[in-house]
This record gives sequence, structure tokens and C-alpha cells, in this order.
Amino acid sequence: MRIRKFMAISTIAMVLIATFTLSLAAIPAANAQRPIRNKMTYAFCTVIPNPVGVGQEVLIWVGISDYLSIHTDGWEGLTVTVTKPDNTSETLGPFRTDATGSTGTLYIPTMIGTYYFQTHFPAQWYNWTQADVYYEASDSERFALTVQETPIPYYQGTPLPSEYWIRPINAQNREWYTISGNWLWGAALDNYPYWNWVADNNEDAPESGHILWAKPLTIGGLAGGSLGPHAFDFGDAYEGYFLNSVIIGGVLYYNRFQADGGTRVEQEVVAVNLKTGEELWVKNWNNTRLAFGQVFYWDSFNVHGAYAYLWTTVGSTWNAFDPATGRWVFGIKNVPSGSTPIYGPSGEILVYTVNMANGWMTLWNSTLVVTADRTASNQGSWIRGDKGLVLDGAKGIQWNKTIPRGLPGRVLSVLEDRVLGGTDDAWSTHLAILRGDWSQVFWALDLKPGREGQLLFNVTWNPPVNQAGNAFIGASVTESIFVVGLQSTRQLVALSLDTGSQLWGPTEPQLPVDIFTIANWRRGVTSITEGKVISGGMGGRVHAYSAQTGQLLWTYDAEDQFNEILWGHNWPLYLSFIAGGKIYLNHAEHSPVDPMPRGAPYICLDLETGREIWNISIRGVHWGGYPIIGDSTIAMFNAYDNRIHAIGKGPSAITVTAPDVSVELGRSVLIKGTVTDVSPGTEDYALRARFPNGVPAVSDESISDWMEYVYTQSSRPTDAVGVSVIIDVIDANGNYRNIGTATSDASGVYSFEWKPDISGKYTVFATFAGSNSYYASHSQTAFIVDDAATKGVEEPTVTAPPTEMYFAISTIAIILAIAIVGAILALLLRKRP
Repeated sequence: MRIRKFMAISTIAMVLIATFTLSLAAIPAANAQRPIRNKMTYAFCTVIPNPVGVGQEVLIWVGISDYLSIHTDGWEGLTVTVTKPDNTSETLGPFRTDATGSTGTLYIPTMIGTYYFQTHFPAQWYNWTQADVYYEASDSERFALTVQETPIPYYQGTPLPSEYWIRPINAQNREWYTISGNWLWGAALDNYPYWNWVADNNEDAPESGHILWAKPLTIGGLAGGSLGPHAFDFGDAYEGYFLNSVIIGGVLYYNRFQADGGTRVEQEVVAVNLKTGEELWVKNWNNTRLAFGQVFYWDSFNVHGAYAYLWTTVGSTWNAFDPATGRWVFGIKNVPSGSTPIYGPSGEILVYTVNMANGWMTLWNSTLVVTADRTASNQGSWIRGDKGLVLDGAKGIQWNKTIPRGLPGRVLSVLEDRVLGGTDDAWSTHLAILRGDWSQVFWALDLKPGREGQLLFNVTWNPPVNQAGNAFIGASVTESIFVVGLQSTRQLVALSLDTGSQLWGPTEPQLPVDIFTIANWRRGVTSITEGKVISGGMGGRVHAYSAQTGQLLWTYDAEDQFNEILWGHNWPLYLSFIAGGKIYLNHAEHSPVDPMPRGAPYICLDLETGREIWNISIRGVHWGGYPIIGDSTIAMFNAYDNRIHAIGKGPSAITVTAPDVSVELGRSVLIKGTVTDVSPGTEDYALRARFPNGVPAVSDESISDWMEYVYTQSSRPTDAVGVSVIIDVIDANGNYRNIGTATSDASGVYSFEWKPDISGKYTVFATFAGSNSYYASHSQTAFIVDDAATKGVEEPTVTAPPTEMYFAISTIAIILAIAIVGAILALLLRKRP
């Protein structure tokens, strides 16, 4: 018995010694001489909402009541036990908290009843500056969640607008992000394959050619006088007026003057409300010019919000300006040269530099420049402490990776997850002829995290026919293809973005004059989106091919009905952008003749079918800046008058009148009114003078010709049709009913004859339900219907004036008084003896 007792005591002692040794080992060796503290912890667990419907999400909030000293630190290994109504359980986690000591996770209960949640915090050390603290393990109380059959209501989202709207957009209207895109690219258009001319989040892009306003940019239009039919210069070639324009938050920003002369001459940047045309501010930024914009989301432990900037670039120095005021905010010097800037997932500006000869590649991130030298007090903020400074761009290198040496050619495009490069013979036919080799090399480098710089492929591609001038013209990560234009034969070939191997093509030859554009994405129509390769250019014919097979899906011809173009029957086309499932195209030329061809169209096509939705005669430019879009509203420079035109859905106004005096039952009433366009441009003096009663609103079918008449001095259309007006009433019995519709005419006037069927008061409602050109408008009035007069002739009742009535009443009263007195006297006389 003693031996067994001794052995038991020895075993216990050994366990205690081992435990003590392990505890000592858990303390970091470097901190062995520092003070050591123990601290109790208090785990917590909360689930919201409570109660909740079965199948609806809840948020589990877990953690302990202790925070940590450094914002990147967190408690490790927390778990949550979930006990379900059927007494089965599951464990969630492990979780890592943030520096506040807590975190959250989503959970979906799948059965009705009561769920229980409990957080478990494992013991762990944390090193403070003054001491090493051992935070003891703890379990939270069990939290009961009631799950019911009836779902609980969630916040109802705000419908997309059915009325005219402008910025700012209430931040609660989260759904509106789909129609309120920004246009940031400016000078970054050179890397178009990154975004394929697709302007996202402009889902309400114009479906008619309705003009909101027009604003002069420079002297333009017909010069007149002794110069005959010649027009003022509009910037083509090489001296564009509308270059690098940007839209942020519903404001259009543009350079007022031409780029020629640079900082040697006065330069101004202008801010204009995109919806109204109102000029907000004009700034001279030391004679520098707007280059591009940025909308950046900063998500840190302190701040969560978007920041917007307008950028200028002079050499390797960039400067950021506040879009709201035009005030300078900060600058960056020593920005590396490399690829055209692109935008990262949060809107950060990225520049890739690829040195093929020496075998390295770097990624520069604008965010790192700002956060590189943060003091402790500024951690978590975005620009705090850095306003008014010029920061060192050399601190923005995010990584530097080794790549294979000696890759041929050049970087063709930086895409979301890879760099595509290779040899490119566009406009260099003589080089291929001199070397006697028609082959081309294409390669790609990985950009995925952890694989940066790894070679995806490096292949030699032999064209289907021996010809030169073949060039990369577009790529799509979504479709996993890149496209080469065969200049001499006007054909397309698609290659795999994963292997470099040819997938399909060549396509059937496009029109002969497409030889000038099919191998140059700048001077034609090229996009890969929504499963399609869109191609066209000088020939004026747009082609849509299947991105996976190369099959021709549809074509569209921009016909020149009056033979203004000298080398073909179609208008040469440029791609403006693709938005909301629609393709927008403008006519332009590299070096146009003067007088310019008349009737140049701005065109909107359905992306899926190629059907023309609308076109209006506004001429684009090649060098002067392409049309842009933001908040689903287009801003474009018109070479015919050198004005900026805004195209989008506008507000309308409707009036309604009815008889001011009562009408007899059985007789008709005439309800009439007007429907007018009250877009901001209609407030211009010239339009108010021409349309003193307002600019009439017209149908979508008539809108393009009508807008040309209203804004561009074209002849008044003789076949313009107005809009449909719905007329409803509430009758004397309180019944709401529709009594018909009317259509306004080219003067904006509508009328409707109707015979009421009961007597009493009627309230009339006139409604224009809106169209692709206008938002809806409403108005109301009222009238009275009296009962019909009975048959026969009756003596009219004459009502005496008040003074006569008072006199008559007084006379009657006197007579009555005399009669009463007379009666009394007669009685008295009878009583005498």
C-alpha cells in the first residue's frame, strides 16, 4: 500500500512539474525577464436579429472584452458551439478577432425552434509594452436564438428612380449604384483591353437621343462670311479640345483649352454638373491639365469610405485635387514609368513595370505611397497628416518579381490577372518583309497572388496567310481569349489567353476600307464583352462574332443615305463605349476634310441583336476626346458646333385645364393642356425666345429629329408626334376611373372631349407616364356638373338686395306693431261702462 501511495504521489509531482515546465515554455524566451501577469477574460456571444425566420441569415458576434494594442493583432482560435433544436450540435471556427477583441460570422438556421450559441476563448499570451499577459480561457453564456416559421422583414430597398434626379444620391439608396457609374479613365484609355470599353454601372444608359443641355467649349460651327462653307477648327488632327475628360459623382470635368503649348500657356479645368450643365468651378492648376480621375474605397479599422481625386501628371510627378472644390490635396513624385495606370479592386492606382531584358517586374500601388510613413496617431486614417505634402512615389512598390529574361516584343496589355505581351507588327509591314518571317510571338505572365511573374506561355504563332500588319486588338479574361486583327485581309483570329494557341478564325474578310482600322483598336470598333467580339471601323459595318467560336451573329451598316462620304456607302465608325446592354458609336476621321460630310450619326445599338435603337446627327472626333458616360448620361463633343452635348432622359411638365364654370349634365366638357420638355437646356435664352410656351415634348420615334431642330438649327420636322396622356377622374361618388387617352401635337398641346354621366364634382388627373426620353409628370384640376333643368317655364325667383330685404322686414314689423296696438285699444274700449 505504501509503495502504491508513493508511486501515486510521484506521478502527481511529475505531472505538476511537467505542467509548470510547459507553462514556462509558453512564455517567449525574449520576454523571460519581463513582468508576467495573468488576467481573467469574459467571452461573449450575441446573435442578431432575434427572433428570425427559418432560412434567414443571422450575424454571430463573438469575442472577449479585452482589446489589443496594435491594429493588426487579434485573438486567435475562438470557436462557437451551436446547439440546434433537435439537440445536435456543430462547432464554428476557429475565428480570429480584430484589435477590438471581437469579430463576426454569418449563420443560417435551418429548423424551427430554439438555437443556443456559446463562444469559447482559448487561453493565450499577449505581449504589452509593460508586461507579458496571460489571458485565461473563458466561455460565454449560452445565447438563445428563436427561429420561427414566419420570416422577419428586412429593410426594403429603394426602387430605381422613376422621376428626374440629380446628385447627391442618398446613401440609403444602395440599389442606385447600378445606374450611377463614374468615368475615370481619361489618359488611361491606352489600356482599353483592361476594360473593353465597357462602362459598368450605367444600366440606365440613354435609349433615345434626348439632349439635356448643350454648352460651348470653344468658338465653333460655320465660320461664315468670305470663307464660304468652311467651319471653325475642332481639333482633328492632333489638337483635341475634349481630351481626358472625367465624370465623378455626377460632375463632368474637362480641360477648357487644347493641350498644345503645355504649361507654357494658360490651362484651365472646368467642373460642370452633368445633369444640369451648371458650371461649378474653374481652376488653373499651374497650367497643368487634367489627366484622369480616381474614386477609391478606403477600408481600415478606423475609416470606411470612398475618396475621389482628379489627377494631373507632369513627367513623374502626379498631383491630386479635390473634385468638389478643385483645391490641391497632395502630390506624388518619382512615380515609376511603366504600363498605363489601371485601377485595382478598391480603385487604387496600379502601375506595372516589366523589364524584359533584365528579367524583373514590379507593381506600384498608389495607396502604399500614402501609408508608407504613417505615425501611430495616423494609423487607420487615409490622408490624415499628408495633405499639402509631396510624397515619395518610390515607397509605393508593392512587390518586385523575377521573370524570364529576353521575352520578345513589348507589353500588349495588363489584364486583371496577367500581363500579355509579344511582337506586334501593326503599321510595321516593312519590318516583317525585311526579316522574311511572318510569325509572331505571344507570351503571358501571371499576376495572381503567390504566382506573380510566373510564365503562363511563350509561343510562336504562324498567321493563316503570309502577311504583315497583324496586331493584337483586344483581350478578355472572362472569355479567356485575345484577338489579333489581320490587316491585309481584314480578318480576325482568336487565341487562348491560357495557352496562346489559336482557337478560331480567320473570319470572313470585312469591308475593304477596314484595312485601315481592323488592326488598330484606336481607329475603329473593338470590344470583347457579353460573349461577343465586336468589330468594325472605316467600312461602317459593325460585326458581332461569338467569342467562343467566331461565328458571325449579326451585322449593322451605318448607311450614308446622301453619299456624303467619298469612299463608301457607310459612315466610318468609332466605338464610344458599351453600357446597359447597348453599343454607342460615333463617326470620326483621323484627318477630316472641310467642309465636313453632313449628317454624321451618333448611334445606339442593341448589343444582343444589333438592332438600331436610335441615332442623332452629332459628329464625334478622333483626337478631340471620345464621348463619355456617367450617371447613365452621355457627355460628348460635337464637331459641328464645338459644343458639349449631354444626352439622357430629361424631366417633363404637364398641365391640365377643364371648364371653370359648371356644365349641365348631358353636355360634353373639353379637357386640355400641354406636355413640355423642361430639361435644363430649355432655359437657354435662345430656346425660350423660340419656344415662349415651352419646348414641346415628343415621342421617342420623333425625338432625334426634334432634338436636331431644337438644339442644332435643323429644319422643324413636319411629322413630329407628341406623347400620350392618360386622363382619369374621381367622380362625385368617389369612383376613380380612366376616361381615355389623348396625344399631344408638335406644339405640345393635347385635348380630350368627354361627356360626364353623373352630376357633381369631378377631379381630373392628367398623366404623362414617361418614355425613353422623358421622366413622367402629373397634373390635376376639377370641374362641376349640374343636374339638367326640368321641362317647362318657371317664374324666375328674384332675390332682393340686402338693403331692400332689411326695409321690407322693417315695414312688416311696423305694420304688425300697429295691428297689435289696435287690437289692444279695441279690447280696452269694450271694457268701458
